[in-house]
Amino acid sequence: MADSSGINPQSPGFTEKLKSWLCWSWTYICALWFAMVLTMVYALRSPLKLQETVNAASVFLNTLTPKFYVALTGTSSLISGLILIFEWWYFRKYGTSFIEQVSVSHLRPLLGGVENSSSAGLFSSVNGDAEQRSNVAECKVWRNPLNLFRGAEYSRYTWVTGKEPLTYYDMNLSAQDHQTFFLGDTQQLRPEDAVMQKAWRERNPQARIRAAYQAIELNRECAAAYVLLAEEEATTIAEAERLFKQALKSAGKDTNLLVYIRRRLAMCARKLGHIKEAIKMMRDLMKEFPLLGMLNIHENLLEALLELQAYADVQAVLAKYDDISLPKSATICYTSALLKARAVSDKFSPETASRRGLSTAEMNAVEAIHRAVEFNPHVPKYLLEMKSLILPPEHILKRGDSEAVAYAFFHLQHWKRAEGALNLLHCTWEGTFRIIPYPLEKGHLFYPYPGCTETADRELLPSFHEVSVYPKKELPFFILFTAGLCSFCAMLAMLTHQFPELMGVFVKAFFSTLCAPLGFFADKMESFMPSCLWHQLTNV
Repeated sequence: MADSSGINPQSPGFTEKLKSWLCWSWTYICALWFAMVLTMVYALRSPLKLQETVNAASVFLNTLTPKFYVALTGTSSLISGLILIFEWWYFRKYGTSFIEQVSVSHLRPLLGGVENSSSAGLFSSVNGDAEQRSNVAECKVWRNPLNLFRGAEYSRYTWVTGKEPLTYYDMNLSAQDHQTFFLGDTQQLRPEDAVMQKAWRERNPQARIRAAYQAIELNRECAAAYVLLAEEEATTIAEAERLFKQALKSAGKDTNLLVYIRRRLAMCARKLGHIKEAIKMMRDLMKEFPLLGMLNIHENLLEALLELQAYADVQAVLAKYDDISLPKSATICYTSALLKARAVSDKFSPETASRRGLSTAEMNAVEAIHRAVEFNPHVPKYLLEMKSLILPPEHILKRGDSEAVAYAFFHLQHWKRAEGALNLLHCTWEGTFRIIPYPLEKGHLFYPYPGCTETADRELLPSFHEVSVYPKKELPFFILFTAGLCSFCAMLAMLTHQFPELMGVFVKAFFSTLCAPLGFFADKMESFMPSCLWHQLTNV
């Protein structure tokens, strides 16, 4: 039985061999078929009157005026130019070539290439499944630990600029978070909870606010309703703080609500300038709920400690959370780099360092910067103000542009406060790319850079923001091809218009040279094959 199962035609190994053999043989069958067609066309040139047809075509082409060729080449240049413009626009918007995408998606499977995901999944290996799962994990979207208040901050930006700082995708993720966090047990929903469940799903802000008031009418102690009003209706941080305190009184023993409200109260205190009070509230939260590390409250604590310039306390927090077994973030990596850069940056000079070399402390600072840049290469351009900042989204993608925006928005001031830190960053950050020449294939201190960040960041960041792409993509082949075709056709049109007779001579010489190998091949065929065979074939 064991032997018979090993040669089972239905086994995956047999199927793979059969498919590979068919793909291998198909190429040679097509080549053989093409050669047979050419041979038959040549053999039947007399019955098909190919020579007369070619002569008639030559006479027709000779009667055409140069204006026709100018119009032909000009039209070709115009069409290829329009294709070039569309390809360039598509590449700028989606980061890929439209023609290449269509070719890979629809034509490659027909030509024996890689199959679509549905068929490939039937024969995927265990390693392939693990790799796919790791890619999904790498592109997981996280809630921004320092996300702003919609009513007091995001809405004010909209009032001033007329632009929406949050995308629908980002807000929809927040609605899902709130439903899961505040209304986890859907089997025991109270009337006010049902109203709030609907409120979080509303797209219209005013509809959400009305639903919150409706929930309060049903129950004056509905903490989730006060949370929504604090987030979306309050137009100042002080007003949001007042509503959160009201929600805290009504939260009861609901752990999720307590943690969320107390964290937002700590953020209100930080924004109102009560930094020591905010730090105490954050430390208490981390002490009471040590298992809620996924909420990244330590990142709020790090930012508040940096504002107080309590660098020893910042180092103590980093010693606990910058561990090899814990997930990293831009805040962890760049704060560690800031502390090491701050120790040497006030006396750092590129000229002096190039003459005497780097000291041990300077080398540690440069290595920390390289480590941070490898984790998130988008951050330095925002810290060095080479790219303009926008309001951070409510969700971020680690190692992506959205995380870089969120980090730089809150931490740029801390880098500016450390004398010379930005100068050291400016002189050393690009050296990271020499260490990792192929970041998508192999990393140095971290896993290879995920290739899915651009797509996710385009969903999280508003359309008026130019998403940072890493590594920089080269122009697709079809853009270069259409650019060359457009230029070539335009040049032919101009030359034909200016020098019609000379271009006519050139075209005739070109086609004569092009057809010479075919004539040579035909003569050899006639001398090689018996004349009687050709006579029999032509009489068929």
